[in-house]
Amino acid sequence: MNKNADYTKMMKDMMGTMPMDMSAMQDMFKSQAALAEKMSKVALEAAEKSTEVSTKWTKSTLAKVGEVSTVKEDPADYSKAMTDFASGQAEMAAEHVAAFAEIAKKVQMDTVELLMAAGKDMQEETAAAVKKATDTATKAAKSTASAK
Repeated sequence: MNKNADYTKMMKDMMGTMPMDMSAMQDMFKSQAALAEKMSKVALEAAEKSTEVSTKWTKSTLAKVGEVSTVKEDPADYSKAMTDFASGQAEMAAEHVAAFAEIAKKVQMDTVELLMAAGKDMQEETAAAVKKATDTATKAAKSTASAK
């Protein structure tokens, strides 16, 4: 009778000749964590600046509303106050939207810069890991071939 091959033993022997080096995985995890930290810093900085712009806009609007709500002598002054308020709001809107656009532009530039640096780092780490794996596999193959 034919004896069945012990696939478990074969797999164990094969995996034993090619040991797994987890340092590459640990380095990758550290790189990803560092990238996430930098991206979070960019996002938090943008949120802080956006909040400052929003707060400034709100304070300006409330100050202008205070001027509109004061008692006027002539009924035409109410119309003028509303017109001044509306035109002031249009100017402030343009100014603050431009400030938000600058914040978004900086976030975009910082993000692209971080991703390009991360891509370069990952490429270097991958090349080093592949070289190390190739060297390990070559040594294992040579030791297996010389053992026969």
